[in-house]
Amino acid sequence: MLRAESVEKRNPVTIPVTADLVVVGGGLSGTCCAITAARAGIRVILVTDRPVLGGNSSSEVRLWVLGATSHMGNNNRWSREGGVLNELLVENMYRNPEGNPLIFDTIILEKVVQEPNITLLLNTSVHDLEKADPDTISKVFAFCSQNSTAYELSAPLFCDASGDGIVGFLAGAAFRMGAEAADEFGEKFAPTEEYGELLGHSMYFYSKDTGKPVRFVPPSYAIDVTKEVPRFRRFTAKEQGCQLWWLEYGGRLDTVHDTEKIKWELWKVVYGVWDYIKNSGKFPEAETMTLEWVGTIPGKRESRRFEGDYMLHQQDVVEQRAHYDDVAFGGWSIDLHPADGVFSEKPGCNQWHSKGIYGIPYRTYYSRNIKNLFLAGRIISASHVAFGSARVMATSAHGGQAVGMAAVLCTRENLLPKDLAAPERVAELQQELLKIGQHIPNLRLKDGQDLVQSAALSASSTLVLRELTEDTDPLPMEFSIGQLLPVQAGAFPKIIVHPYASQPTELEVELRIASRSDNHTPDVLLAAKTLSLAPGRNCIHLEWDVTIAESAYAFLIFRKNENVSFRYSEKRITGVLSVFNLVNEAVSNYGRQEPTEDIGVDTFEFWCPQRRPAGLNLALKVESGLPFFAAENIRNGLQRPTNQPNAWVADPADQDPELQIRWKEPKEIGRVELSFDTDFDHPMENVLMTHPETVMPFCVQAFRVLDDAGNVLFTETANHETRRTIRFEKPVKTSGLRIQIDHPSAQTPAALMEVRAYAG
Repeated sequence: MLRAESVEKRNPVTIPVTADLVVVGGGLSGTCCAITAARAGIRVILVTDRPVLGGNSSSEVRLWVLGATSHMGNNNRWSREGGVLNELLVENMYRNPEGNPLIFDTIILEKVVQEPNITLLLNTSVHDLEKADPDTISKVFAFCSQNSTAYELSAPLFCDASGDGIVGFLAGAAFRMGAEAADEFGEKFAPTEEYGELLGHSMYFYSKDTGKPVRFVPPSYAIDVTKEVPRFRRFTAKEQGCQLWWLEYGGRLDTVHDTEKIKWELWKVVYGVWDYIKNSGKFPEAETMTLEWVGTIPGKRESRRFEGDYMLHQQDVVEQRAHYDDVAFGGWSIDLHPADGVFSEKPGCNQWHSKGIYGIPYRTYYSRNIKNLFLAGRIISASHVAFGSARVMATSAHGGQAVGMAAVLCTRENLLPKDLAAPERVAELQQELLKIGQHIPNLRLKDGQDLVQSAALSASSTLVLRELTEDTDPLPMEFSIGQLLPVQAGAFPKIIVHPYASQPTELEVELRIASRSDNHTPDVLLAAKTLSLAPGRNCIHLEWDVTIAESAYAFLIFRKNENVSFRYSEKRITGVLSVFNLVNEAVSNYGRQEPTEDIGVDTFEFWCPQRRPAGLNLALKVESGLPFFAAENIRNGLQRPTNQPNAWVADPADQDPELQIRWKEPKEIGRVELSFDTDFDHPMENVLMTHPETVMPFCVQAFRVLDDAGNVLFTETANHETRRTIRFEKPVKTSGLRIQIDHPSAQTPAALMEVRAYAG
C-alpha cells in the first residue's frame, strides 16, 4: 500500500533523456526524419503529442498520403518519393491493399520501434524549452498525461516537425502566417484578401452498410447543411473519409489557437452532412447505413511557416528551378483553398500544376535565426503560394528524410545546420541521401566506395524492345492515346501500328517530346501526320524525318477518333508506359490546363496513365528495336526511370537471367545493395482506396547472389521491396558476383535498377 501525507506541493516525476537529435512531431515528416537519422547511426528522441504516429495519415485523421504522383492525375511520371517514405508505402501495399488506416498505424509504429537508436515518446506534448544562448536551444520540456511524467529532452540538434511549429515558436524563430503580397516574390498567383490567406482544417467520417435499417438522430449541434453549406448538393451516400476533403473550416481564424473552436464547427458540419444523407429522403440507399467513425481531432493544413535562408516561392515550382542545394522534390499542384472552406460558394480548391517535379533546397529546412533548429513538414521556409504545393505529406516526409541525414552529418562533423549549406558540404548530404533511395532531380549517385563502379559488367541477355504484342481485342478510342517510348540522340525509329476503323476515316498522329528532357509533358511537337484508314485492320508504317537531340521519352500520340480502335499488349516493361489525355477532376485535371488570366502558370495538356488492371501498352512494333535496357544502367547513379528506363531488363526469352560483375583482382565484399522496380509511377494511396495487387508487377520477387565460384551467398523467394541490403556475416573474398533474378511473370521481364557492393 502506498500512502502519502499532505504536502504543500508535488512535482511530477521528471525523466531527463539525452540524444544527438530531438525530433518534435510524429507525423510522416518527423517519423521519416527520425528513422533516417537513426539508421545512419545517431541517437534520436521522437516525441509526439498523439497516441499513434503518422499525423494526418494516421487512423486519427485518415488522409491519404499524396505527393508528386498526384493520384496519377498529372504529368509527373515515376515520381513517387523515395527513401523511408517509399518503404512505408510499399509495405502498406503489401500488407494492406484495402487501405485500412489501423494497419497503416501498425506499419509506421513497427518501423520506428525496430530502430534501437530511437527513443519514442507518444502522448507527450512539448510545452517549453531552455536555451544555451539566445540563438541555441539546449533542451525542450514535455509532459505525458498518460503516465503523469515530465521529460527534459536534451540534444545539440532539434527538428521541429510539429505542424504548428511549437519549438520554433517557443525558441523565437522568425515565422510567417498568412499570404505574402504578390510583389514580395513576384508571385502572380498570390491570393486576394477576399479569397483568403490561410487553408483551414478538415474532419472526416466513415460509414458502413449494416444490412438492416438504422435510424440516425442528429446531435443538437448538427447544422442544416441545406441552409449553411452552399455546395450541399455535392454530398452523396457513397463518399466518405478524405473523399470529402473539402469539409474544411478555419481559414479566417487563428489556425493554431482557435483549433478547438474550429474542431467544434467541423463536428457540426460532419453530423449535419450525415443527417442530410440519412434523413433528407434523397438517399434511399442510406437507410441501412450507419456512421462507423468520425474524426476527433482535425487534420490541419496551414499555420506558421518559418523562415530559413531561402524561401521557396511560386516560380521555383512552376519553372522547376534548380538549386545547388536541392535535397528533396515536390510535384503536387499549387493547391490553395478558399478561406471560408465548406461555407464558401467557391470551388473547394484552386489547383495549378507544373510541367514536372521541382527541387526543394536544403536552405528551406532550417531556421535562419535559431542556430540548431531544423524544420520539417508544412512549416518549412516557403511562401504561402509555394506552400500550396510543398505542404502535402509525401513531399513533407521526403524533406524530413533530408533533415534526418543532415543531422547525421552535423553530428559527425560537429556542424550546425547552416554550416551544411556550403556547396561542398551539401554535395556530401546529397550523395548520402541518394544512397538511401532519395531521389533528387538532376542528380546522380557518384559513390567512390562502390566496388561495382570499377567492375566489368555483362548480362546473360538484354531486352531489345521490338514489339508490344497484340493481346486484346480491338478497343475503341475513349481518349487520345499516347505511348511513351525511350529514345536517344539520333533518328527516330520506324513504328508499325495496326489501327482498326469502323468506316473510312482519318486519324491524327503526332510525335512529341518534352521541352525538358527530364519532364514528361509532351509540349514540343516534332511532327504530325494524318492517316487515311480503310474499314477493318490497317497496317501503318510510321516514319518520321526528325532527329532526337538528347536522351528522352518520346510520345507517339493518336488523337481521339470514335471510329478507330486499337489492340493493346499485356506486356508490362520497366520504363515503358502508355498515357492518355484523361480527365481527373480530383486534382483539377480537365485534360488541359489553360488559365484564363495571367497567374504565372503554364498552359499544357495532361497525359496520364490508367490504373491497373487497365493501363496496358499500345500494341506496336519497333522496326530497329529499342536497345536501352543494358546492364550498364545498374551503375548510372539513378534508381528509377527519368529520361530513360535506367534499368537492366533481361530478354523475356532468357529462362535464367543473370548479371555478372567481375573484378581483375579479388575483392572483399561485406555488403551488397540491390534496387528493384516497385513502380514509382504508382501513388500507393494508403487509406480508403483499394489496390489490385500487393506486389508491384515489375518487382523481382525471387533472386540469388552468388560468388565467382558459384557459391550461393544469399537467396530470396518472396521479395516485394524496392531496396534490399544484403550483409554477409563475414566479408566474402571473390573476383566476381553473379546476380540471378527470375522474371516476375510471363508478361513482365526481370529488371534491376541498381547494384552496389561495398567492402563493409
